[in-house]
Amino acid sequence: MPPLTISTDKTELDVPAIHHFLSTQSTWAIGIPLATVQRAIDHSLCFGGFVDARQVAFARVVTDCATFAYLVDVYVLDDYRGRGYGRQLMDAVMAHPDLQGLRRFMLATSTAHGLYAQYGFTAPLRPASLREKYVADIYLR
Repeated sequence: MPPLTISTDKTELDVPAIHHFLSTQSTWAIGIPLATVQRAIDHSLCFGGFVDARQVAFARVVTDCATFAYLVDVYVLDDYRGRGYGRQLMDAVMAHPDLQGLRRFMLATSTAHGLYAQYGFTAPLRPASLREKYVADIYLR
């Protein structure tokens, strides 16, 4: 199994490949415009996972680097799943120095609950205190 190399250098990201996955294969961002993906990357802490110079994994964290972080857009390409790359990507995210000592680290997921549980993610302890403004299918309008 080739090793996964993880980088937070945004200049190394394959933005068109990230856009392609998010806009056509994800369950959460179908139809997202390339310009929106680029703006999100520009304003986030990003983790690219590479095998033999090909980007095969990605994660993005929206954070103030002091109190709060929101993990989003986590994926490993289908052909590379089942090799431990998702865990390696999460190890890198959770070990990043800017993400230590946060009061709240959140994510929203419909899959991979077992993976995220290994890193301490649980259902909200106080769900009544959480609110959201959610616009379904915003990118398909």
